[in-house]
Parts: sequence; C-alpha cells; structure tokens
Amino acid sequence: MNWVTSEIVTVLTFLLPGFVAAAVFYSLTSHPKPSDAERVIQALIFTIVVQAALKGILLIGGLAGFQTRWSSESETLASVALSIVVALAVVYISNNDFAHGILRVFGVTKETSYPSEWYSAFSEISDQYVVLHLKGERRLYGFPEEWPSDPAKGHFRIAEAQWLTDEETRQLTGIGVILIPVAEVEMVEFVETVLEDDEG
Repeated sequence: MNWVTSEIVTVLTFLLPGFVAAAVFYSLTSHPKPSDAERVIQALIFTIVVQAALKGILLIGGLAGFQTRWSSESETLASVALSIVVALAVVYISNNDFAHGILRVFGVTKETSYPSEWYSAFSEISDQYVVLHLKGERRLYGFPEEWPSDPAKGHFRIAEAQWLTDEETRQLTGIGVILIPVAEVEMVEFVETVLEDDEG
C-alpha cells in the first residue's frame, strides 16, 4: 500500500507546477473554469512547458559554466516558481489578445483570445462612455468604471450617470457612482462623443 501512496505523491509533485500555473491563469483571467478532467490535462500541458523551460535554463546555465546540483525539493520549488512566471506570461498574452492579434494580421484566424464577444467589446474601450438600455425602456448614460466579465451576472459600476429621455438628459446629482445589475440591461451602446447635461 505504501508504494501506491508514494506513486500518488510522485505524480502530484510532478503535476504541482501545472496546477499552480492553471490556478494563477484562471484567477487572473475571465475564462470559465473547465471541468476536472480538463484541468488535469491543462495542468499536464503547463507542467510539460515548465519542465522544458527549467531544463532549458539548467542547460544554458551549464553551458555558461554554472554547474549546480539540485535536490528534488529545490527542483520542485524552482519549477513552482517558474510555473508562476509562465502563467503570468500566458495571462498577459491572453488578456491583451497578443497571440490571436498576430495571427489575425496573417489571416490565420479571425478569433480573439477573449472568453466572449462581450468581454472583447469591453476590453477595447478605454475612455468611452456607454448607454445602458434597461428593462422598461429606460436608458442610463455614463462612464463604466467597472463591468461584469460575465454577461449573465454581476453589476455595472457607472460614474457620471445621466438618465436619457427623448426630450432631455437628467444628471443624477449627489451620486458618485451607481451600480446596475447586468440582468436589468437589455443592450449596451458604446458612445464616441461625451454628452453634456442640461446645465452644460
């Protein structure tokens, strides 16, 4: 029975960098968490990348004249630390549409690295105002300081909010920001020009 336990510990130790990298990736991106089986596969892929990078670093270090003998514990710690670096690099590439952006230039794909069209649309705005079309034919204009990653849950945090009607705009005075549940939003308009309130 002890050999079974030691085998499990060995496998988990081997996969640890991959699980750490996957945990970092999903905590810093809006991609939905996959099933358990898919997580194990992703952990294995991350582990292979991390182990290959670690071997490459050791090889380059050896060629440069740095001969270091590592214990299994120090190699595990180094691989976990490297897995965090690898995960942060993948997070940066994913959150900034870096790889897909290059592939789109060459016509390889028309996809983005974002988890949905919703996320893609909001990721491309920097200083644009929005009009939220709410249930009951109400419209709210303002600057989105925060928005939900998931179009089915969460809240918009709107600053400089104004109610829009066919006749006028009405500034919400005395209010810093307003939270609007995404469930109340039927459509989002991205506005290129800044509206002025009735007071100019």
